[in-house]
Amino acid sequence: MMHQQGSLMPSLLSGVFCQCRSTDTHPGADPGGGGRVPPSVPPSAASPSKPVTQQSASGVWHTDEGEHPCDICGGTEQEHRLKVLFQVLDVNGDGGICVNDLTIGLKKLGVHRTEHELMKIVKAGDKDLDGQLDFEEFVHYLRDHEKKLRLVFKSLDRKNDGRIDSQEIMQSLRDLGVNISEEQAEKILRSMDKNGTMTIDWNEWRDYHLLHPADNIPEIILYWKHSSIFDVGESLMVPDEFTAEEKKMGMLWRHLVAGGGAGAVSRTCTAPLDRLKVLMQVHSSKSNSMRIAGGFAQMIREGGVRSLWRGNGINVVKIAPESAIKFVAYEQIKRLIGSNQETLGITERLVAGSLAGAIAQSSIYPMEVLKTRLALRKTGQYSGIQDCAKHIFQREGVAAFYKGYIPNMLGIIPYAGIDLAVYETLKNSWLQHYATDSADPGVFVLLACGTTSSTCGQLASYPLALVRTRMQAQASLGGGPQMNMTGLFRHIIRTEGPIGLYRGLAPNFMKVIPSVSISYVVYEYLKITLGVQSK
Repeated sequence: MMHQQGSLMPSLLSGVFCQCRSTDTHPGADPGGGGRVPPSVPPSAASPSKPVTQQSASGVWHTDEGEHPCDICGGTEQEHRLKVLFQVLDVNGDGGICVNDLTIGLKKLGVHRTEHELMKIVKAGDKDLDGQLDFEEFVHYLRDHEKKLRLVFKSLDRKNDGRIDSQEIMQSLRDLGVNISEEQAEKILRSMDKNGTMTIDWNEWRDYHLLHPADNIPEIILYWKHSSIFDVGESLMVPDEFTAEEKKMGMLWRHLVAGGGAGAVSRTCTAPLDRLKVLMQVHSSKSNSMRIAGGFAQMIREGGVRSLWRGNGINVVKIAPESAIKFVAYEQIKRLIGSNQETLGITERLVAGSLAGAIAQSSIYPMEVLKTRLALRKTGQYSGIQDCAKHIFQREGVAAFYKGYIPNMLGIIPYAGIDLAVYETLKNSWLQHYATDSADPGVFVLLACGTTSSTCGQLASYPLALVRTRMQAQASLGGGPQMNMTGLFRHIIRTEGPIGLYRGLAPNFMKVIPSVSISYVVYEYLKITLGVQSK
């Protein structure tokens, strides 16, 4: 699972760091304590996420000695050690570390990385996008990922004795749905164990990951799945990442089955609010204002209590094909864009996820049209899903099953992009400010992050969703004009103002919290039933 690291690296780097120390330490010793070196956890070692601006509460960054003035440069000893390392890696001395500098500089220190790995390091820390790391960016990169690596170490150190053994690695990964043998766990240990004890202390763990851009254990521990867990009635989220081990063990499909079951229960429980949203999107206007209580009363008056669930059957049926198509497409797109990593960067995830979402939506879009028509139908208008599809085909032709397709496709990008960005921002904020002993966020943090990001994604794409629904419903209204997307936008703005693009937003938001809560509880239950363990 992990790449072997040059055995010379820790001793050589320790020598580099101690050059600003007075003669009270022996050659090659780290004045900060025990041969420590500035640590780094790669960006993809966490989930795909943005760097978190923070300083570690442990290790080389916060030692008491690090605050002492350097005997040579007069600055803090910590700052000087980092400057010395930066100068060693800045091979051409131009004040910036590029991929070529890293290749040559790390080889001098006995560290060998592929060009792809080094490009990921530079990309992760390059804030001004000039293709290299200046000193400030270099320090930020190291400090950012040292914090994450400390969290991973603490998550693995179940005995809280400051050391990780093979059983702790096996148990931690087993809890995440990844099963490895004791032989595999020992192989992982040997790749990092410098003193032959078959346990790893913090220094060994940190030294191993110095300037390493990808590693399975950190990326698994720090990755929070959420699209499989939460179902808010919309299927535009970027798919979750699954490791190679999870795919081999069949965990991917178990996650999908658990997520599908959770979505079915969640959508059924909140179906009355979803139908009310559709009615308000289509029928509510300045002259015909529809309130929540009045909308429910109108539905019950027209068709009884059962009418509150009109359109829910097709909404539940489409979960399975859409989820399966999206995940298969996502994996194929990852290969096409040339990524051999188990988890992608946030930009790559957005591109791959949006394309996968577009493919899935294109495949099941006729079911979206059927859902809208069934939700809007009058009592006795259709006998069921098949009858509705037959009537639409006979009266309007095949093209009717793709009305509203363009605004639906356009809505994927703002929804998926904002949901992903907000989720990663909230996750990183929690890791920065509140994570101390474990990278596991707990149920409430996970629910809060997922609910907030989904709500923001829906808010951004809502006008497009409303126009899509009206286009799907136009032919069923009778006598109304048949407008295209831009014409409908202009008509709504002209007759109702910008607020007209947000009709039905209240019941849509009202169902978010119960949807997320119900889907999470059912997901956890089904996960246990199916033998899946993951955070």
